[in-house]
Amino acid sequence: MKKIAISQPNYIPWKGVFDLINQVDVFVFLEDVQYTKADWRSRNKIITDNGTKWLSVPVNSKGKYHQMIYEAEICRKTDWQQQHFNLFRRYYRKAKYFYDYEWLLEDFYKAKSWNHISDFNMYSTKTIANLLNIKTEFISSLTLNCSGTKDDKLISICKKAGADYYLSGPAARNYIIPEKFEKENIQLKYMQYIYPDYEQVFQPFDHYVTVLDLIFNCGENAAYYIWGWRG
Repeated sequence: MKKIAISQPNYIPWKGVFDLINQVDVFVFLEDVQYTKADWRSRNKIITDNGTKWLSVPVNSKGKYHQMIYEAEICRKTDWQQQHFNLFRRYYRKAKYFYDYEWLLEDFYKAKSWNHISDFNMYSTKTIANLLNIKTEFISSLTLNCSGTKDDKLISICKKAGADYYLSGPAARNYIIPEKFEKENIQLKYMQYIYPDYEQVFQPFDHYVTVLDLIFNCGENAAYYIWGWRG
């Protein structure tokens, strides 16, 4: 059985995305679909001394229905990379393992200049997956050249990748028709995002923040709080 998961590239994703990735053989970045503004593609949250805060990447607008995710270009009018670097340092420098993993910020925000949001998202996801010792194969949907929309496109990707097991995020229940997968002999399963709390720098605790929060606070034990706790 070859297991696959498919997701649009997210900005330094939360830990649930890495749980999904770790459970499959192949993870497909879904790049050739409509880019949506003010979504997880271009922003994520961190925890501060005054609650959670959004970090947003400025993306050039070409109209609501005129660009795919892989086409979305980052606006260079502001130094967002330096701004995000500074905010991470400001709010996480007191985290137990911050200085052990500060190199991630140096890599993401200092070593490279990004032109497309998708490139940044895929690079950061792969880098963190490697840090977590995830061995899953990564593919861009652009290399598969699959047509269709919604669950038809997902099925096309599964077939092109030779997968007979599709692990989906729970939100896709809104548009997935299970009988379509059954007809193509693809087993369909849904993720359950349930995780234990861990010590964060600020309270109240919040699960729905970037995975860097977990890494800076838990270090080499980060994987335990994603999947290791299940035994």
